[in-house]
Amino acid sequence: PKTAISPLAANGGFTSNGYCHCNQSELVGQLAGYASVEPGSTAALKAALVKHGPVAVNIDASHKSFAFYANGVYEEPQCGNETSALDHAVLAVGYGVLHGKSYWLIKNSWSTYWGNDGYILMAMKDNNCGVATAASFPILA
Repeated sequence: PKTAISPLAANGGFTSNGYCHCNQSELVGQLAGYASVEPGSTAALKAALVKHGPVAVNIDASHKSFAFYANGVYEEPQCGNETSALDHAVLAVGYGVLHGKSYWLIKNSWSTYWGNDGYILMAMKDNNCGVATAASFPILA
């Protein structure tokens, strides 16, 4: 996530959704930098979501079960939660409980045809797949 945020700050801001170039006259916001969430802390990630909005997170998405996720709370027993296991950047946008299971609401970048309209409910239990391991969010100027 840090490598995605740093260039935005260096270029002075970001444009509206859909633009893949940075024209100074089209900036809609400016970034001062980014902040990291305390690694592995569910409480810190929840607080960042409430206070700052969506948070960039890295996850272990290397399992076929992730690629073919369709619905429900995703739990993969083989998922890693150490930094070395994290191989995919996504966006944490919320959290909740479904049928007694706490989850993170995650937006993926693989289109709305993947998962549940482009989203996945990832289990919070035991930091499954490392959602809370490496998270950061932009600081607006």
